[in-house]
Amino acid sequence: MKELRAGVSAAGDIAIEGEHLLAEAAASGLKFSTVFVEQGQEARLARLHLPTDAELLAVAPDVFASAVHTESPQGVAALVRLPLWTLNQVLDRRGPALVMVSGGLQDPGNLGTLIRSAEAFGATGFVMLPGTVSVANQKVLRASAGSAFRLSCVTAKESEFFAALEARGIKTVAAVAVDGGSATSWDFTQPTALLLGNEGAGLAASLVERANARVTIPMPGPVESLNVAVAGSVLLYEAARQRGGAR
Repeated sequence: MKELRAGVSAAGDIAIEGEHLLAEAAASGLKFSTVFVEQGQEARLARLHLPTDAELLAVAPDVFASAVHTESPQGVAALVRLPLWTLNQVLDRRGPALVMVSGGLQDPGNLGTLIRSAEAFGATGFVMLPGTVSVANQKVLRASAGSAFRLSCVTAKESEFFAALEARGIKTVAAVAVDGGSATSWDFTQPTALLLGNEGAGLAASLVERANARVTIPMPGPVESLNVAVAGSVLLYEAARQRGGAR
C-alpha cells in the first residue's frame, strides 16, 4: 500500500485511481502490476475488463481510504506502467508533425487538460521542457482523462529539443498574449511545434526568441488573457481546422 500512497513504486509504476482511469488504462494496453480493490467493492472489477495477470489485493475500507488521494476513488486503484517515449519517436511520427510543447507549465490540471486537447485535435506528440510538472502526477492523469496513456509524451532539454526540430525542419510557434500574429495567419498544415508557457509568467524569453513566429489569439472581449489550457486548446483547434480535422 505504500506505493499507492506514494503514487509511484520502486519499479517506476505509477498509481491511478477510479473506475474511469483504470478502464482507460486497460483499453490503452497499459501494463498493470497491482490492482487494489476496497473490500465490498469487488463487483466493480467485472465491468472494467482489467488484465488478468495483475496482482489483485483486496483492502479494508479504512486502509484503502488512507492510501488514495482522490475524494471519490470508487473503491478501485492500480499501479500501472506508463509508456516510455523518446524525443525521436515523438518527432518522427507519420505525417506532418503537430507537437504541443510545455515551457514550464506547473499546474497539473492545466497540463492534463492540454494533453487531452492535444489528443482530441490530432497532435502527434507532447514535449515537456524543464520546469513542467510530471505527466505521472495524479492530477495530470485525472485531468487528461486517459489521453496521457495514449499520446506520446516526453521530457526534453531546451537545447536538445530545438536541435531535433531544426534537423527535421519543424517550425516553432510561440503563443504570446500580445503582439503576435493572428493565430489564423500561421500555416499549421506544415510541421509545427506549438510553444506554451507558464501560467503566470508565460513563455521564457529564450523560448520566444528561438521561435520562428509568434501568434496571439484575437479576443474581441475585454479580457487580458486566457487560461493557458484554454489558449492551447483554441490553437490546437485552429491547427485541426486547417488540417481538415475540424469543421
